[in-house]
Amino acid sequence: MTDLLTRYEGKNLEFKQDLSSPDSVLRSIIAFANTSGGTILIGVEDGTRRVCGLKNALLEEERLTNLVSHHIEPRIVPEIEILPWRRTNVLVAQVYPSPSRPHYLKKLGLSAGAFVRVGSTNRQADPGLIEEMRRYARLESFDEQPLPELSSEAIDFRAASELFAPYRKLQRSDLRALRLITKYQRREAPTVGGLLLFGRMEDRQELFPDAWIKAGRFGGTDRRRILDSTEIRNAPVQAIEDAIAFVRKYLAREAVIGEVRRTEKWTLPAVALREAIINAVVHADYSQRGGPIRVALFDDRLEIENPGLLPFGLTVEDLWQGISRLRNRVIGRVFHELGLIEQWGSGIQRMAGACREAGLPPPKLEEIGLRFRVTLSVLPQRRPQLDERDQKILELLSDGTGRSTQQIADHLNLTARAIRSRLRSLVERNLVVDVGSSPRDPRRLYFAARRTD
Repeated sequence: MTDLLTRYEGKNLEFKQDLSSPDSVLRSIIAFANTSGGTILIGVEDGTRRVCGLKNALLEEERLTNLVSHHIEPRIVPEIEILPWRRTNVLVAQVYPSPSRPHYLKKLGLSAGAFVRVGSTNRQADPGLIEEMRRYARLESFDEQPLPELSSEAIDFRAASELFAPYRKLQRSDLRALRLITKYQRREAPTVGGLLLFGRMEDRQELFPDAWIKAGRFGGTDRRRILDSTEIRNAPVQAIEDAIAFVRKYLAREAVIGEVRRTEKWTLPAVALREAIINAVVHADYSQRGGPIRVALFDDRLEIENPGLLPFGLTVEDLWQGISRLRNRVIGRVFHELGLIEQWGSGIQRMAGACREAGLPPPKLEEIGLRFRVTLSVLPQRRPQLDERDQKILELLSDGTGRSTQQIADHLNLTARAIRSRLRSLVERNLVVDVGSSPRDPRRLYFAARRTD
């Protein structure tokens, strides 16, 4: 449990002081089951992570079990256990991603009572998200769905053949193998992915009016001053190239003088830029309405944002580990054959590696609303200003073992009073995490903070 207490609330973790607001707890359980699972600690103050415990943990365990059983549909069976913490107890509910999603609060019904987890909050699922959960449960992707109102002739075979020409000769039968078209009743119809990739522009714009890229260059670090903007409405492969060209037009370059000749170096690695834009196109949720893919360049950063949360069951931490789940199988399959994407899940790691080699911070990955954003800094990484004693504290805590103020003071041959203010500063800068029952807890422990991006 100590490991959980060193973390901040997020997509897979929530703290509750008690069960005085049962609906709030039930919504979190539903959201975890509908999204990527998670853990709820009951008996821990939200925000402070102070362990207040429960007076009668056995009674609260039974109450929580009954609440879940009577108020959630379809049924969820979380793992609930009581864990001791010093002289009190904490209730831990472990919720796993559910194959029976969407789950919902029975009294509100499916349309108003289904929730998903976005960051550290629970968000009501709209009809589009509810339908996506159903597709996920059926092991289907949106871009594999047929478009029965169109004929197979809606796919531009010539355009597809030209794109595939450097790799192989495309046959008409390949349209079915690649799922660009599919059988619908007794005839063939284009799939969503087929139309997005190789359909006529007028059909794409009519059926998917938000399937385009909006690119902008802003002066400063916010959106108040627009220097340039463009709407890129080409088919995805060409749209990616156009978006990259727009960004590179405004990226700063520096001259690198070699032994023989002068070369130019971009402030943002080409690999990182390309991977970020390709990922946005491949993983966008094209069933959403209301906003295109957005590419925004500021003085200090590039933001690339696509509609859609991470696929169900996936977290930002999974992305850093190279774990990936393809939302659009048709688009992903075609991009893979065209050499635009390589091994699944490697894009984030390639971006991070390119940024590291260029002396830039790692990409920032986050879910915002119902969208996913990748932020790439164009400014060199700035390390926190730490003096020798702060560095020694962090080195001591880097083994993952929690230590008290006195233990840290003894190790550095300083007084506890001298260490206390330094620890407070490190906690405020999110470099150290403190765990205890109150600010004056004499047994309070300090841990090195873990990366949360």
